[in-house]
Amino acid sequence: MIVRTLSLAALLLATNAPALAQTDKTTTTVEKKQEDDKQQQPLPADKTVTQTARIGGRTISYKATVGTIAVRDEKGKEIGQVVYTAYTVPGSDASRPVTFAFNGGPGAASVYLNMGAVGPKRVQFGAQGDSPSDAPIARDNPNSWLDMTDLVFIDPIGTGFSRSLVDADATKKAFYANDPDIKYLSKVVYDWLVKEGRLRSPKYVMGESYGGYRAPRIAYELQSQIGVGLSGLIMVSPYLDPAAGNDATALSPLPWMIGLPSMAAANLERKGQLTPAAMAEVEAYTRGDFTRDLLLGRANTEAVQRVVSNVTRLTGLDPALVQRMGGRVDIRTFLREVHRNDATIGSIYDSNVTAFDPFPWSPQQESNDPLLDSLIAPTTSAMVDFVTREVGWKTDARYNALSYAVNAAWDRGQPADTPVSDLRKAIANDPKMRVMIVHGWDDLSCPFFASRLIVDQMPAFGVAERVQLRVYPGGHMFYSRTDSGASFKADAAAMYR
Repeated sequence: MIVRTLSLAALLLATNAPALAQTDKTTTTVEKKQEDDKQQQPLPADKTVTQTARIGGRTISYKATVGTIAVRDEKGKEIGQVVYTAYTVPGSDASRPVTFAFNGGPGAASVYLNMGAVGPKRVQFGAQGDSPSDAPIARDNPNSWLDMTDLVFIDPIGTGFSRSLVDADATKKAFYANDPDIKYLSKVVYDWLVKEGRLRSPKYVMGESYGGYRAPRIAYELQSQIGVGLSGLIMVSPYLDPAAGNDATALSPLPWMIGLPSMAAANLERKGQLTPAAMAEVEAYTRGDFTRDLLLGRANTEAVQRVVSNVTRLTGLDPALVQRMGGRVDIRTFLREVHRNDATIGSIYDSNVTAFDPFPWSPQQESNDPLLDSLIAPTTSAMVDFVTREVGWKTDARYNALSYAVNAAWDRGQPADTPVSDLRKAIANDPKMRVMIVHGWDDLSCPFFASRLIVDQMPAFGVAERVQLRVYPGGHMFYSRTDSGASFKADAAAMYR
């Protein structure tokens, strides 16, 4: 399914989720009622504590706040409660920026950007060798952005401790669809700014994965409907154009084009040969001879053999396999076959992060994504420990770092390039707004080459690199690698300045 899997896997939720075991219906009903009752208990009042962290070579004292913002319908009725985590440096003037951060899914809490990328504390996850049973101890994050901006991490309804207060049908209509999601989250950003008296501050929005779908749409909604202008956008491994990798047409070469460079990057990295210069050659081939030969079709046997030969060389796969597939290697096949000889399987988020394959003799993958499964434990434990023990925001409600239920209920509508269209309009409306898109070379869930092609088709908007694209070693969560996280911060610092 090459990038055709993008429309699901890129949403920070892998396919092949384990089936739920059958249980006694009476027991299940009782347990569900108990869980529902627990979820509807009143949430605690906002709580703030003072903490310190060593960031950028100096010790920073900051306020850590866990708080709630009400979501109301058009009649003013409270229908949901969004829980956020904010880190602010006291005593700062109005010129200090504030950055709002969203993860994706749909169904992912903001813990990944918070405790993996830019928050003041960091728990290790997402790299080869990390284990779910590792102690979930959050330590100072040297790559935190708190030394250059205040940070607000927002958990959409159904993730983290955020919750709906209406029934399932009303919840889906109000929260679990592309357009309503943008509208209520944009209002949450506005409500926080008013609540904290920060409307005069420079404002930025960061989104990862499906959060990268959200970010440009939130920017345009804030700008054109709510009345809040943003100074900048940061899109991390974004799911920008659902239509590009969709399998609605058999004519487009885009799905094959988008995935190949990231497969090649993974192969180069395994051989210790991954460099920007090497990837420039891969990109040139992909948008040149590879695409032309694909369009010539199977009737041109010379073109077919050129594709097979080059794809074999770039991916490191078995030549016989590539020959059988006519050089059109989908992402699932690549992940399954590139590590088959050592009985492991790679992650769609970084194919060089592997785990033992629990079903190595099966012709198809029978397990969930190895990286996705391994990061739930450290992120959940670390975040709940921080919220309940360190901050003292006490609740016994369940924390959802990643909700499969939200993802399953989500109404995605028709695949469209709405994020890119809204991004164009927001940039055109504000000549001072800056944009940075960042990726990891090895990411096959939201491959960097899709963003490369999108950016290259956008207008210049009068200034060189109004939309910057940066690619770092690593995968979907490249920031789990310390060096890549440092490079990401350095590039962002230049934009914030």
